[in-house]
Amino acid sequence: MKTIDKIPTSKIERATKLVQTGAKVGVNYIKYYGEKMINSDLTKDKLNESNAADIYDGLKNLKGSALKVAQMLSMDKNFLPQAYVEKFSLSQFSVPPLSAPLVLKTFKNSLGKNPNEIFDEFNANSVNAASIGQVHQAKKDGKKLAVKIQYPGVANSISSDLAMVKPVAIRMFNLQGNDSDKYFKEVEDKLIEETDYNLELKQSQEIELACKHIPNLVMPQYYPEYSSDKILTMDWMDGVHLSEFKNNDPVIANKIGQALWDFYMFQIHNLRKVHADPHPGNFMIDSQNRLIAIDFGCMKIIPESFYIPYFELVDPNVINDPVAFEEKLLLLEIIKKDDNEKEKAYFTKMFYDLLTLFTQPFQSETFDFSDAIFFDQIAQLGERFAKDTELKKMNGSRGSKHFIYMNRTFFGLYNLLFDLKSTIIVNQYNNLKP
Repeated sequence: MKTIDKIPTSKIERATKLVQTGAKVGVNYIKYYGEKMINSDLTKDKLNESNAADIYDGLKNLKGSALKVAQMLSMDKNFLPQAYVEKFSLSQFSVPPLSAPLVLKTFKNSLGKNPNEIFDEFNANSVNAASIGQVHQAKKDGKKLAVKIQYPGVANSISSDLAMVKPVAIRMFNLQGNDSDKYFKEVEDKLIEETDYNLELKQSQEIELACKHIPNLVMPQYYPEYSSDKILTMDWMDGVHLSEFKNNDPVIANKIGQALWDFYMFQIHNLRKVHADPHPGNFMIDSQNRLIAIDFGCMKIIPESFYIPYFELVDPNVINDPVAFEEKLLLLEIIKKDDNEKEKAYFTKMFYDLLTLFTQPFQSETFDFSDAIFFDQIAQLGERFAKDTELKKMNGSRGSKHFIYMNRTFFGLYNLLFDLKSTIIVNQYNNLKP
């Protein structure tokens, strides 16, 4: 794979790259409408493929938050056309790595020494490159290590990158008014946290200690002495990424899926914080068919004021009680005190339909995540809202800012379990006390 010798870091360089990408997308639309005049049956499939390729090619060399947003969108398989999902999902673990000279320079700038002065062996060629950093293999005292190195300039470009993305997101999600700023601030704060490897080291050690009792779950040990704010060193974990895992045995699928479900439920309900980046690049399967969890840069703390009403809506008795349901929707900022009757009725019905469907896994002792009907219903609901002209007329700034990463967590978790084809015991985590 071609390597990168320089990442655009200034606002002007990054803005220029995004403008160039936008121009390519504009040309694609001109071509599409020209062909549409000749062939009225032409679908947007080819246009979507061209746009997805051009946008991804532009973002992959920028890296950082611009690429991270693509990664987040790729997890929402019912929101984007398939061409975008397929292309953007490459941002999870398949982007151009830094060249060896730039790797060595970045390492020395952060730790004050060359890698070979610290490790017995160090491979300057990356084994895995993603949106914020890339991973290298090293050895120390006979132990294999994974060394994650952050791309230069990533932390400093987050605010300006999001400012450039903001107008597109406002149109895409129909966000109106100053109230929408809280969502962008939430994303910005989380992305800034992800660039602080000292924080990730602390979070990783805490989660490893708190969750080590969960059956069939393993995590690496981390090494503060070989880490810094831009370098993170941990055990090298041998395994296959979840997206590449091939399995036809339902017993194995259920074993891995149960570990994944218990890992998430234990964090949410016992720790009130959660690994909020559940994409396949952050999980592997080892030779014993155990789940390996890595990358704790994106941890969402769940305040009690959000946790209580959020999970009270799992209860069908609350969902089906109009008074209790309205009370929870107000607490979660889904409906507002200044809504008119039309807005109130619309969003109450919208979230009733959403919650009745999305809380199905919690309504029985076990749930089969290989159930295609369940996921088809989710896709149909997403399509219904995408085509709803009434929704486009209303202010889409709905819900607490905490929804962004909590919904992302559950959506990603559901999709991982669907890919595994797992049947899980829903409340087993209650019995998994440390």
